Amino acid sequence: MRWIVGVGLMCVCAMGMGQGEDDPAIKARLNVVANSYTANNAFMGTVLVVDGEKVLLNEGYGMASLEWKIPNAPDVKFRLGSITKQFTATLVLLLQQDGKLKISDPVSKYLTDAPKAWGKITLANLLGHTSGIPNFTNFKEFEAWSQSPRTWTEEYAFFRDKPLDFEPGSKFDYSNSNFEVLGAVIEKVSGKKYGDLLRERIFDPLGMKDSGLDADDLVLSKRAEGYHPGPTGPVVARSESMTVPWSAGSIYSTTGDLLKWERGLFGGKVLNAESLKTMTTPGKGDYGLGVFITSHEGTRVVGHEGGIEGFNTNMLYVPDRGICVVVLSNINSGAPGQMGQQLVDVALGKTVTLASERKAVPIAAEELKKFVGTYALSPTFDVTVAVSSEALTAQGTGQPAFTLTYQGVKDGHPQFFLASVGAEIEFVPDAQGAIGSLILHQNGADVPGKKK
Repeated sequence: MRWIVGVGLMCVCAMGMGQGEDDPAIKARLNVVANSYTANNAFMGTVLVVDGEKVLLNEGYGMASLEWKIPNAPDVKFRLGSITKQFTATLVLLLQQDGKLKISDPVSKYLTDAPKAWGKITLANLLGHTSGIPNFTNFKEFEAWSQSPRTWTEEYAFFRDKPLDFEPGSKFDYSNSNFEVLGAVIEKVSGKKYGDLLRERIFDPLGMKDSGLDADDLVLSKRAEGYHPGPTGPVVARSESMTVPWSAGSIYSTTGDLLKWERGLFGGKVLNAESLKTMTTPGKGDYGLGVFITSHEGTRVVGHEGGIEGFNTNMLYVPDRGICVVVLSNINSGAPGQMGQQLVDVALGKTVTLASERKAVPIAAEELKKFVGTYALSPTFDVTVAVSSEALTAQGTGQPAFTLTYQGVKDGHPQFFLASVGAEIEFVPDAQGAIGSLILHQNGADVPGKKK
């Protein structure tokens, strides 16, 4: 786990929506939410929100190219990063439908030179991030290594002999290496290049003419330039070679094409019903096959975020309502993750309160002491709550400390807001009134943590 660190929110004063509001009011609120992230180019990109057949928001924000003063628009192409993974997973499931593989098979059946340590790893383990193969993008050598074009053989050699992080199948740990291996299996089984198979089995049948597998020398019309935040404004992001993320993160697309994808996938135009159910059934870590599946206040959401140099993306789909939200950004920030869930909530008619709309509730400095402590949210992630300068702070493992703003008590539980990361912390008292646990609410997830 980690905090999803947000960036400056401009002050926009508007009330949250309630159930039953009409489309014009919802459309206006969606635009307010999206605009609230754009101050000082903190978010630049395109946003699409669709409810069934109704397009509620379809806009560009900021610049696709600051140098040439070209604005973002719905037809601008963005690198997707890890949203690519659901396309890779779909190709694997299509090959299973063709009878060419089984996801229950060991990887070694298809990659005969797989390390002995991988003997228990199945394709399903790769698809669900439960293989134990370490994430090669976390290696200290990765940044320099990734700047040059790499073949699959070079990528394989980069991580294949590393010790497994855990026993296959025993836990969830997100690793890009898993989907690189799946790309190799796809090519071995199909006898075709990964990018060609994407085009043949997915992009062409769905009419996704503005999507493809990116390449270092590929010239694309209406391509967004990628940026990093800099001390005086955005700076051009230096990209890794597109041969490196490959089947884990090298697809480019537009919001419109991604809507075609969601409608095709959930409309039965790509996978059969059994395969789609397999793909969207949550396993460890709330992960299915190439997608996260979460439940937020009783609403099931299927989605994935992506991040690559200069780009952050988020795509969410509510199957029960046909709500599709796509946020594509050409500047690195946590905005797409935060914004995406808020847009889903607005489309569902729920109240969304922006950081700028929250009012601090007074609380005595002495009262803050009862919340102090370290809370375990997972075996490897704690939140440490402390008092600093008469304010409460929360610090996640490996992260900076953020100030908490008191929001009052709801249902007997004290509530605090972390404006910097768009998260809420709800403290849970025991029968005697002592604080023994908390719940972190962020990006649609509700994660409990018990005081150590």
